[in-house]
Amino acid sequence: MRKVHFIGIGGIGLSALARFLQKEGYEISGSDMQSSSLTDELKSEGITVNIPHSKEAIKNQDIVVYSAVVKDTNIEMIEAKKQKIEVNSRKNALKWILKNKKVLAVAGAHGKSTTSAMLGSIIDKSMLIGAESKQFKSNMRYSKNSDLMVFEADESDASFLNSNPYVAIVTNCEPEHMEYYNYNYDEFYNCYKKFITSAKIRVLNGEDDYLKNLDIEAIWLYPSIDIQNIQTIIKNNQPFTTFELKNLGTFEVWGIGEHIALDASLAILGAMEFSDIETIRENLKNYLGIKKRFDVVEVKDDLVIIDDYAHHPTEIKVTLESVQTYSKLLDIRPLTAIWQPHKFSRTLDNLDGFIECFEGVDNLVILPVWNVGEQMQEIDFETLFQKYNPILAQKIVKDNGINLIKDNQILKSYKKGLIVGFGAGDITNQLRG
Repeated sequence: MRKVHFIGIGGIGLSALARFLQKEGYEISGSDMQSSSLTDELKSEGITVNIPHSKEAIKNQDIVVYSAVVKDTNIEMIEAKKQKIEVNSRKNALKWILKNKKVLAVAGAHGKSTTSAMLGSIIDKSMLIGAESKQFKSNMRYSKNSDLMVFEADESDASFLNSNPYVAIVTNCEPEHMEYYNYNYDEFYNCYKKFITSAKIRVLNGEDDYLKNLDIEAIWLYPSIDIQNIQTIIKNNQPFTTFELKNLGTFEVWGIGEHIALDASLAILGAMEFSDIETIRENLKNYLGIKKRFDVVEVKDDLVIIDDYAHHPTEIKVTLESVQTYSKLLDIRPLTAIWQPHKFSRTLDNLDGFIECFEGVDNLVILPVWNVGEQMQEIDFETLFQKYNPILAQKIVKDNGINLIKDNQILKSYKKGLIVGFGAGDITNQLRG
């Protein structure tokens, strides 16, 4: 039995790999800077997790895998190299983890987690995604008797090039994580092209600005033509979307908005080589959403709280369109958006987009930037976002509603209306109390 240790095992991507390899028969251990609900879950599944990082955690493992945020100065990295243990980045580890799998890889700046989770529901085989599927209550699903693997492929560090795609599904190619590509757009798009052309089957959004100009053989989806009669229905306060796709009939899927119909359509087309259309239609109904994506965490009287991972202007704008539809269907106002900016570089690179994407909200609350190892920079949110008259709070506390806190004082409380939180940091914990 080979032993693999994961540095940063509490991350959503690395934890999925750890869970999968454990099912494959590896002896797994890991470490992280602090405990979380995810590390607690891993412990309950029989994985040894050390908190915090410690050189004592390195005990003659065969391989050490580390997340993208781990530096060479990490104490476990140093110890692993001292013991001459093979050390792999997550990016490079994908080469051997996915080597013998028939991978359905989903990439794109927006929608890849949702599309991957939908595809996982449809295929119902092994799955590795960067979010928690509510259907499977995990970011990983293991199928012992099939080599099929649904995989969320990440462009942020070009690791999607190591995903061994048999099917490449691309939702869109909007530039993101450009700091990794040194703001070289040719390099960014060439990586997408390499990913797409390395797959035997390609399923592409034909209306994406970059994809539509590719002269390659693919299954093309033209949303404005191929997806028709999109309708939203509410069941037990939960949103569902029905739509017609090409000549394949009507489908129903959890979620709300045109982007949900788009993501589902890509998943449907990507699955058609492996399943008949009626099975696809029925299995798609099993999709229950993913945690932190239009995640309705509370519906009580005249208060609704939604948690959403959106941390890019395009994502926020699209989600807010869905929120506004949901608000009208439930007949509930005011609409309050609570935004936790994610990374100084992303905030500054997309500042104009952020300033415009909150149009239509009644209240805007801005929390401090969630820093991910970057040098702090001064951003005058109050002036830049003055048209919204924003409230700048240090944190929020859930208590029969949402309290905005600054200098340990309650600035304001929201006890009714629709509240939606945006961000990839710890805002999810604040919203959920």
